[in-house]
Amino acid sequence: MQSVAHIGWSNQTSITEFILLGFGNLSEMQIPLFLMFLLIYLVTISGNILIVTLVMVDQHLHTPMYFFLGNLSCLETCYSSIILPRMLASLLSGDKTISVRDCFSQFYCFGDLVATECYLLAVMSCDRYLAICNPLRYAVIMNGRVCTRLAAYCWTGGFLGSTTVIILMSELKFCSANEIDHFFCDFSPIVKLSCTDTKLVEFLVITLSSISSLIPFLLTLTSYACIISTILRISSTSGRQKAFSTCSSHLVIVATYYGTLFIVYLVPTDYVSKSLHKVFSVFYTVLTPMLNPLVYSLRNKEVNKALRRALNKIYGFARFPFIKFNQRDMN
Repeated sequence: MQSVAHIGWSNQTSITEFILLGFGNLSEMQIPLFLMFLLIYLVTISGNILIVTLVMVDQHLHTPMYFFLGNLSCLETCYSSIILPRMLASLLSGDKTISVRDCFSQFYCFGDLVATECYLLAVMSCDRYLAICNPLRYAVIMNGRVCTRLAAYCWTGGFLGSTTVIILMSELKFCSANEIDHFFCDFSPIVKLSCTDTKLVEFLVITLSSISSLIPFLLTLTSYACIISTILRISSTSGRQKAFSTCSSHLVIVATYYGTLFIVYLVPTDYVSKSLHKVFSVFYTVLTPMLNPLVYSLRNKEVNKALRRALNKIYGFARFPFIKFNQRDMN
């Protein structure tokens, strides 16, 4: 990532650092904000790492649905670690400066993971569509090789799009203004500070954003339209509830993520104040990664069972380390 960030750096002017204004001059709120975001970060990291660990070690979760969930949790862990540690350091020390290189690197990683998450959410919705609408062929279509390739395509697609954008952005020049009215390095605030022509890079970002967000969103929307239509045709109430329970957690994550994402990037800033804009940005950059493990652990029976099996094994081994437990007793 650093090699990408170095491309075209010789074209930069005397501006070597930006100032992230964050949430403004709220000196009396710095410690409370620091403690709140620190708690959110710890919950996010521990929750998502727990999901990844359960998916890896519990054989009952070795299915396509939980394979993609593990990828999503891994992504959310990286996502939070790109933004929150820098924000926490700024709140604690009061230092709001960030070098141009570090700012571009943060945006590069952020853009990469945003696009990857959109692709992953679309793939997960297609997985639920096949499981509910075409259950007889589901196991044949969503085999291990297909799942691995789909996950690889998601990660590669995000990487390629973000790399293309950062190569063009590295050619921008910054003459005098260096204050970014945001708590992290996002595209629009950075481009506004440039004193060179930004039409090409803006056009490229609009094009790539349409590919990486709108197309996966429409695919997700279509999948759930078909899922809901299929569920409504199920005669028994218990059958409808069981079918809907397999995708309700994912639907909550999709609605929260895309809802705040579209408000931030599609609603004109004339209609939304800067403070409110930052609040919505906090939702999809900070809160959504934390909601992922909470929603899946509270609403998903299989994850709950896997967690109980893991705790039973740990508790049983701690009390009786020399007794071998029968695996069937844990199911």
